[in-house]
Amino acid sequence: MARPRLHELPELLDTAERLVAEVGAGKVTVRALATAAGVPNGTIYHAFGSITALLGRVWLRAATDFLELQTELAEAALDDSGAEGAVVAAADAPAVFALRRPAAARMLLTVKKDQLLGPQLPAEIADALLTLDKRLVALLIRLADRQWGRRDAAAVEVLTTCVVDLPTALFRRALTGPPAGQAASITTDTRDRLAAAVRAVLAIPPLPRTRPAPTTKD
Repeated sequence: MARPRLHELPELLDTAERLVAEVGAGKVTVRALATAAGVPNGTIYHAFGSITALLGRVWLRAATDFLELQTELAEAALDDSGAEGAVVAAADAPAVFALRRPAAARMLLTVKKDQLLGPQLPAEIADALLTLDKRLVALLIRLADRQWGRRDAAAVEVLTTCVVDLPTALFRRALTGPPAGQAASITTDTRDRLAAAVRAVLAIPPLPRTRPAPTTKD
């Protein structure tokens, strides 16, 4: 079988991303993806080796693009609005991402990573995902440092509540509503409520220092 053309690979990832967002990770099979993409089953195996590797690439691509956007928004807000504004901007990043990449946003906020990525995930993808996690921790540490002058685990935990837990709780419902190919209807009211919730959490300082935050370079 001929090797897939380079321009076909992003299209396969796009199709897989949409399927995961629409039907869930468990229903994305090689046959379903091949049918949706209009390619033979062998094309997927030839390009990625396995459905696990393909879905790993799908998640890694979406998560990388999201973190880059989140970091960009937070860094811009640091200059304009200070630390609190940067945390609010980082928390609001899923809403911005959903307008640009609705299927990717829906997948990241409504599908559990462990359900999508199987035990046979290639080592290079697992390593890349671990590196991505460390980049997120580095961003949280930077924001905690700017907000309270602290880089310890307790401060990072508060930032995790603001940037991960609250957006997931408030945006998940909107992202499960419309078809994955359409912009999610995260309302201005919901985004304003998130901003208010984040500011309320930040108003209460973290607990006294306990242990250092996960080791990472800023």
